[in-house]
Amino acid sequence: MPQSPLSPLRRLRDRLLPGRARTGDRTDPPDSRMPVLIYGAGKTGQQLAAALRHDDRLRPVAFADDEPRLRGLSVEGLRVHGPDEIAALVDRHEIARVILAMPSTAESVRARLTRRLAATGCEVHALPSFADLVTGRAVTPYESRPIDPSTLLGRDALENELPGVTDAYAGRRVLVTGAGGSIGSELCRQIASCAPRTLILLEHGEHALFQIERELRDLAPDVEIVPILGSVCEPALVSVLMQAKKIDVVLHAAAYKHVPMVEANAIEGMRNNVIGTRTVALAALEAGVERFILVSTDKAVRPTSVMGASKRFAEMIVQDLATRATRTRFSMVRFGNVLGSSGSVIPTFAEQIARGGPITLTHEDVTRYFMTIPEAVRLVLLAGTIARGGDVFVLDMGAPVRVRDIALRMIEASGLTLRDADNPGGDIEIEVTGLRPGEKLHEELLIGSDMLTTPHPRILRAQEGHLSEIELIKALRSLSEAIETRDVALLRTILAQWIEQGPEEEAVND
Repeated sequence: MPQSPLSPLRRLRDRLLPGRARTGDRTDPPDSRMPVLIYGAGKTGQQLAAALRHDDRLRPVAFADDEPRLRGLSVEGLRVHGPDEIAALVDRHEIARVILAMPSTAESVRARLTRRLAATGCEVHALPSFADLVTGRAVTPYESRPIDPSTLLGRDALENELPGVTDAYAGRRVLVTGAGGSIGSELCRQIASCAPRTLILLEHGEHALFQIERELRDLAPDVEIVPILGSVCEPALVSVLMQAKKIDVVLHAAAYKHVPMVEANAIEGMRNNVIGTRTVALAALEAGVERFILVSTDKAVRPTSVMGASKRFAEMIVQDLATRATRTRFSMVRFGNVLGSSGSVIPTFAEQIARGGPITLTHEDVTRYFMTIPEAVRLVLLAGTIARGGDVFVLDMGAPVRVRDIALRMIEASGLTLRDADNPGGDIEIEVTGLRPGEKLHEELLIGSDMLTTPHPRILRAQEGHLSEIELIKALRSLSEAIETRDVALLRTILAQWIEQGPEEEAVND
């Protein structure tokens, strides 16, 4: 028999507040509790408000939410207000704390809100993100923690991990390609905290470029921000940009990265990921850029997908140029999945849970390496400072994680239960759909087995071979022909000829 919609809230209340007095049993006067504002009137905020109704320390007085359609509504007995009303609410109710109840929201958005809310004089707390729960940094989904606004720029974290990193980017002219993407935008935020002379954003998506430019101008008003709308596949644009702006450092994050999407659009995936990388890297070489850092992926290791093969080609282009460069230090950083990026499991599962399920899982035993976006980006920037030329850096991402375990933790973190044969009355079902074209059951981070240490314990240097200059010229000539004639069959033949591929049983082919 279906459960009442309130049953998850009751279970959540009983789990979080064991033995607490219920309404009518309270001995403390109501006004002795700290008045708090909940930012986020969605499901998480509603569950928090329901739980705090019986709390003897905190008293929720109102909601704030960015969604205009919610303003003026009453949710869990509390009125929903717009962000522009927060200052007045703080004065009227003597609010001492604001709790961000938005666990699936990007960290950059939460950081921006924290800076704005801290100006009201309130403590700013946040419920743990799903990424925190998955990585074990948080255990209880509804225990808020204070945020220190002074740590949001990340400068202290960079210096504590490897002193001198800020100096590597301070006063420099830095170009980030794919600046509006998940990794590219976080690179921009962390570089902005290092006080570069100029931060140039190259992005082919107009809206994404607008968003990150606006955010950076607010985050780093003293840094010159230059938004460039265009593609990495345009040689004239990239070359003029390198020369005119006198670029010192290039972080190449532009790439099509969604495995099934690139599998279905192989020609454009190879054009963007391979030809685009070659265009940017050659322009950097010709302009005498100091450092060029390619953001790569574990899917480039013995790839079974077009996306992975395209990134391996990109790596070999950078490795080849490193052997001939006299000034530019070329390097690449390879890592696995990042929690919270577009298309990753965290936002996808969160959306599916919000709809009531089911959560779709490709395989019961599928595993992936995971790291949060800020962690991965911080290590990329660190690796860029210790590059000698031709380096293949691999980030230590810990042990691979079963994706099914992530789904289970997120269901529990939402105050819900798994619906399966053992619990037919549960809330959310997990549906196994099968591996998609090009996907592996398990990913790898290394092509060979030789590894060297670096000054940072979580950054390793791989010892790997690559194509010779003549071999690479032949491969790229054939690849360009396949791209220009849009010959997918020829493209796949070329990939099989030049790229060491993974076991066929781990891939699903067309």
